[in-house]
Amino acid sequence: MQRRYPIGAEIISENETHFRVWAPKADKLAVALEKRTHPLMSEGDGYFSGTVNCGAGARYKFQINDGDAFPDPASRFQPEGPHEASCVVDPFSFKWTDANRPGVKLAGQIIYEMHIGTFTPAGTWQMAIDKLPDLKRSGITLLELMPIADFPGRFGWGYDGVNLFAPTRLYGTPKDLRAFIDRAHALGLGVILDVVYNHFGPDGNYLGAFSNDYLRRDKENDWGDAINFDRENCGPVREFFITNGRYWIEEFHFDGFRFDATQCIFDRSEEYIVGAIGRAARAAAGERSIVLFAENERQEAKLIRTREEGGDDLDGVWNDDWHHAAIVALTGRKEAYYSDYTGCPQEFIAAAKYGYLYQGQPYSWQEAPRGYPSLDLKADAFVSFLENHDQVSNSATGDRVRLQTSPGRYRAMTALLLLGPWTPLLFQGEEFGASTPFLYFSEVGDEKLREAVKKGRFEFLAQFPSAASEDVQAGLAVPCEMETFSRCKLDWSEREKNQALSDLHRDLIKLRRDDSRLCHQSEGGIDGAVIRSESFVLRYFSKENDDRLLVINLGSREELTSVPEPLLAPPSDYQWEILWTSESRRYGGPGSVDIAIDEKWVLPAESALVFRPQRRTHPRKQPKRR
Repeated sequence: MQRRYPIGAEIISENETHFRVWAPKADKLAVALEKRTHPLMSEGDGYFSGTVNCGAGARYKFQINDGDAFPDPASRFQPEGPHEASCVVDPFSFKWTDANRPGVKLAGQIIYEMHIGTFTPAGTWQMAIDKLPDLKRSGITLLELMPIADFPGRFGWGYDGVNLFAPTRLYGTPKDLRAFIDRAHALGLGVILDVVYNHFGPDGNYLGAFSNDYLRRDKENDWGDAINFDRENCGPVREFFITNGRYWIEEFHFDGFRFDATQCIFDRSEEYIVGAIGRAARAAAGERSIVLFAENERQEAKLIRTREEGGDDLDGVWNDDWHHAAIVALTGRKEAYYSDYTGCPQEFIAAAKYGYLYQGQPYSWQEAPRGYPSLDLKADAFVSFLENHDQVSNSATGDRVRLQTSPGRYRAMTALLLLGPWTPLLFQGEEFGASTPFLYFSEVGDEKLREAVKKGRFEFLAQFPSAASEDVQAGLAVPCEMETFSRCKLDWSEREKNQALSDLHRDLIKLRRDDSRLCHQSEGGIDGAVIRSESFVLRYFSKENDDRLLVINLGSREELTSVPEPLLAPPSDYQWEILWTSESRRYGGPGSVDIAIDEKWVLPAESALVFRPQRRTHPRKQPKRR
């Protein structure tokens, strides 16, 4: 018979479901359905398959060798969690309305990372749907969902998923997820999924009952055993993950993926598994383009090179360098992995022109070179951010960035993030100045495992001297406590309370989208120059005297009577006029001032300004004879 996917339960008629599973450890395998068992036939290569009289909603497990029964490794839904029975799902019962949705490309996107469990008070797909119009009005274009593969417990980040094909029951049903994506598409929002292909969670993973070859014991990462993508019997394992990529694109209409921690995906195969999954996902999308980008701590540029160049054909990478430089500039926090950054103007100019700051130079924090050459890559391939789930939580209190710096500096850095040539990412609530923290929370396992998770988290935070003392450690939020999770839920009333910050983000995104030059990001070329120790300029060039200047001053007020920097010179017969300023009272600033005149430049303290050329209406002032 013809199946859509090589593994899992697929309905083939009104009351018939075909099952197929890879279980080389089994001599016999049966579907345990209520009080009945139905033997499956061995295909001779570790796979078992067969048809059973049951339909959508049927609960089942796989019984191995007439003994214990376990959930389906490719279960489409776990209504009662990873330890209980799997559920047959009919993917065609949902009627999509997004047949004419366009494809999504990375350039021009405003990405919004979100955790469904804390996004709304109820933490469900249904309630999240109600907030989608607000995100659309804010200017968001692409939603990035933190992982949704099912995991044990009542709450968690999602990075310890164990049922990779099953959207977690905590947020609703698979049908609810489809409705969320369908509604997002109706509003013109793309939706991508954060996928974790570097490890399985420590609780609820029953793959070992079916095969010993899913994991490799010789290679560990930060979260346990690595996955077997290149050792003995890796073929069905690779098939499992490649199928997973196809599945999310085809059956849920996702617009792409963010690949988590790819530095911990070990694979020396001819085709790196991340590239293989990405190419299969693109094929599954057909003519519709999708977006694929990765997190990679080692900053391996090959991820975004073509296969012909020895790369993996992704569209982009997260740029931790940009974030680290920004945090040092905003807070002065030079500790742990921030140690090798200064937050100085030159770092932001380099990031605008070249993406990664470290492309193979010495990096003292790791006592080794960091990064790989990427000078030739486009700026929009680098996803930059002030906040994401990891970086907000990697402080003792999980405080938002705006609470760790001055209002002026925060406005200026937000302008740089949203007007720079990179692809900007906002973390949920950032667009309206949320004050709610984002802490690490997880309720996996028994008491012993929860204590181990707590210990590991506290030890991780201890790399920061500011979080290492006994009194600070004693006050850290405990990951397994419901209160820790509840504190992280967004307070949507802040959207109105923090109107100035809402306006700031909305206006900057609109300017980026609608301005005749800024909308092209790096196209046309960008250069930059340091003006003073804490101020710099980025110039966006065009062919029709339509250049833009973005001037950032993170320091005190500067009066510049001598400005020996050619990037500040207007085109011939033009003068600069202010297009936008963070000084506006609309954003909580002191009010705009006239700062660009022929005699001198005045840079307000802790400010961002955008200039455009305007034809002169009066002759340029002539120099005095001396």
